[in-house]
Amino acid sequence: MEVTIYRAADEELLRGCKQRDRKAQQHLYDHYSSKMYAVCYRYVKDSMEAEDILVTAFTRIFERIDQFKGEGSFEGWIRRIVVNEALTYLRRNRSLYLETELEAADREPDYASISDHLEAEDLLNMIQELPSGYRMVFNLYAIDGYSHKEIAEQLGISENTSKSQLSRARTFLQKLLIERDCITQQKRHDTTT
Repeated sequence: MEVTIYRAADEELLRGCKQRDRKAQQHLYDHYSSKMYAVCYRYVKDSMEAEDILVTAFTRIFERIDQFKGEGSFEGWIRRIVVNEALTYLRRNRSLYLETELEAADREPDYASISDHLEAEDLLNMIQELPSGYRMVFNLYAIDGYSHKEIAEQLGISENTSKSQLSRARTFLQKLLIERDCITQQKRHDTTT
């Protein structure tokens, strides 16, 4: 029952936005902007850049609102535009964001030493520590559900490069987890002695 009410609210917002009703557009922005800002921020580390991407993405959303045909999730449609806008921004600033630090992920981590306790916020912070190329591929594949083929097309790289970047991102994150775990264990040890 709640799903129907929520869907009806989305349909009403959608109808208002298609008619270029400023109140409906503001309500849509207020409803989705915080979630979509988080998406933008996953792709760029700077909050001002993330805000710029968000504003541009919502401009595109309002321009293309007639293209949403009610097939699939409205939020998913919005998210796709936001991700595409983030990628467009990154492509325009390619020299700033596509560096690759091969030595940063040169060893396999010791998986046995990683603790099971990890909060979502901790993981998002660790994702922000990834080198930009790794972060883009990781976000696209692991969080936004793109295939390696789609990532390759979006970023202008080969599928193998996408797979390699994902593998390195995972290794990098696992190293960060091990480091975090070691620090936590050291703090516990220091407080008990």
